Amino acid sequence: MTEARTPPRLVTLVALSGVSALSMNVFLPSLPGMARDFGVDYAVMQLSVSAYIGASAVLQLLGGPISDRWGRRPVVLASLAIFIVATIGTLLAPDAGSFLIFRMIQAIVAVCMLVPRAVVRDMYDGAQAASMIGYVTMGMAVVPMIAPIIGGLLDEAYGWRANFAVMGLLGLVVGIAAWRDLGETVRDGGLPMRQQVQNYPILARSVRFWGYCLSATLSAGCFFAYLGGAPFVGEHVFGLTPAEVGYFFAAPSVGYLTGNFLSARFAIHLGLNRLILIGACVCFAALAFSLTAILSGIVNPFIFFGSIAAMGLGNGLVMPNANAGMMSVRPELAGTASGLGGAMAIAGGAILSAVAGALLQPGSGATPLLVIMTLSAAGGLAAILWVLRREAQLARSARMTSC
Repeated sequence: MTEARTPPRLVTLVALSGVSALSMNVFLPSLPGMARDFGVDYAVMQLSVSAYIGASAVLQLLGGPISDRWGRRPVVLASLAIFIVATIGTLLAPDAGSFLIFRMIQAIVAVCMLVPRAVVRDMYDGAQAASMIGYVTMGMAVVPMIAPIIGGLLDEAYGWRANFAVMGLLGLVVGIAAWRDLGETVRDGGLPMRQQVQNYPILARSVRFWGYCLSATLSAGCFFAYLGGAPFVGEHVFGLTPAEVGYFFAAPSVGYLTGNFLSARFAIHLGLNRLILIGACVCFAALAFSLTAILSGIVNPFIFFGSIAAMGLGNGLVMPNANAGMMSVRPELAGTASGLGGAMAIAGGAILSAVAGALLQPGSGATPLLVIMTLSAAGGLAAILWVLRREAQLARSARMTSC
């Protein structure tokens, strides 16, 4: 048995985040084929992305406080067990409705994305926490980078159900690893729910907390909109096969991996806010460039996916630092803050993913998707500028008081 306070290895935290990311995107190249197989419109099957993201948001919102109260370890183990059962259900589903029900239950694995961040915050403070979160998400970024490629190849060789079989198998492997290695990091038996509720207004009144949350939410929203719309754009705008869509899907993950490395490397030296600002600027500039190219009549997959890679780099700078920032407001509520921030990011992503799926119709091109993503990136940039403005005001007030 694992000792109560034995810190988990970094590879375990990466694996937990990775299996959550895998379940979100490994099957994306199969979406058009799944719609044909079940005999439904693409927009219906796209709910397996947007509705799944929405369910993930709710479950993160609940999972954070529960992990603050009863610990990180039991929450992770229970979620993985439910995920494995739900994955079996997706494999046996006879119709689209049954499939979507089990797909929503699969969303329980989303808590495996919030818990590693909270574990890092349990063990480290401030910029050091941002640096370690960068390393965790840098390793996790490898999974969504290669998953769509593997998913596209599996779809062409064995059909879409092979992707869900891989999900279940990896969920089992990660569950065994977590059982053996994931020691509890919550101190003093966790924070009682009543005390958590009493502390919630402190989070609710914090400009820093909401600024970090909005920056993460809107930056992540670019990526989630991309998840919802890129399979359609790849097939109908650029004429790519499922395997080719899978290859191009690696673009944001390559950028995100690079951004995570830079964040881990420089967070302590440059600070959270500066890296968030740089990342938000990169994200907005890349998407604005791609939108301008499309509006100018330049329809090229390398320009589109190259800009998406730069967007991923920006997100790789924003997300670890914004997550560390929001958890630093009340460290004893790290799980709650991580869950609330993650829920906001995923809920916003669900909305943008659904909007992208609804607006992308034959003949629409990639313009609706790029408009959504560019506006979301602009919002993320505005959010971190709001935080910086507020902190500058507080600094001026402190100087005046000291005088």
